[in-house]
Amino acid sequence: MRPFIYEQPADISAAVAIASRFTTDDDQPTRANAQFIAGGTNLADYMKLGVAAPNRLLDLNRLEEPALRQIRVSDDGIRFGALVRMGEAADHGEVKRRYPVIADSLRLAASGQIRNMASLAGNVLQRTRCEYFRETSWACNKRVPGSGCAAMEGFNRQHAVLGASDACIATYHGDFAQALIALDAVIRAEGSRGARKIPFARLHRLPRDTPHIETDLAADEIITAIEVPAMPWARRSRYLKIRDRESYAFALASAAVVLDLDGDSVREARIALGGVATVPWRARAAEAALQGKKLDEASASAAAEAAFADAEPRQHNAFKIELGKRTLVRALLETRDMKV
Repeated sequence: MRPFIYEQPADISAAVAIASRFTTDDDQPTRANAQFIAGGTNLADYMKLGVAAPNRLLDLNRLEEPALRQIRVSDDGIRFGALVRMGEAADHGEVKRRYPVIADSLRLAASGQIRNMASLAGNVLQRTRCEYFRETSWACNKRVPGSGCAAMEGFNRQHAVLGASDACIATYHGDFAQALIALDAVIRAEGSRGARKIPFARLHRLPRDTPHIETDLAADEIITAIEVPAMPWARRSRYLKIRDRESYAFALASAAVVLDLDGDSVREARIALGGVATVPWRARAAEAALQGKKLDEASASAAAEAAFADAEPRQHNAFKIELGKRTLVRALLETRDMKV
């Protein structure tokens, strides 16, 4: 790990001011000289590996704003402060009651120790676990723009079949983000240009020809809150995660499903897929396929086919297409059968 300067700003304004002094408008948050850290469960690993090498680390855990650590429940929905820990949110009674899909996604995301350390904002900004990104001797356009992508012709069993490009096929490995994109969550952020709201669906960027630009955030912007709108029918929701082992592991395929049913017919469905895409993936074609239909195995299978119609497999990950379809069918039928 390279030497770095460690600072603990007292409030958001101070953190933004320090970050803006040591970054430029062209800097990306993941490549800036000054970077933010909260739980450190992702960034610290990549600093040890030499993938991330900030000159200055700004620890946000001393920020004095109480709202950053609070979960606020109202008629408008739920507001998560950015520094709320994953474990706290997963165990919150109103989260489990109103949005089971959120509680499921957090509970299944990591070991108890990591859930107690990792912040919600840090979790949604986690970086890929692509082996070729983590190992600095391999070519990786996400790590070194223009260097190539060793995963294309390498061992790519874990890699994405949706949202990939000729420059990058790395999977987004988060779980919580799938629940948030399905629920039309909004991010609140503050930076040197002021405060703004970002629809969660616009936070992460597809790799295209610039995979090193991972989010819509500026290098000096801090996520301050995650807001989930009120949705009474979100009580019929769940997150299903399929992985190589039941203990702490990343998804090979996952599905976040939220259903509004009229008897056995679908008024509205929200579907997001994990483990198979380069970004948190909203399966809008699958949602449209279910609209107004009786939800049974046949309609669920048709929705799954629509969800993966544009999938592009590589040598070792073609199995993810069939696995992803079966995961979605199972998630839809199990969500249909929930007692709410």
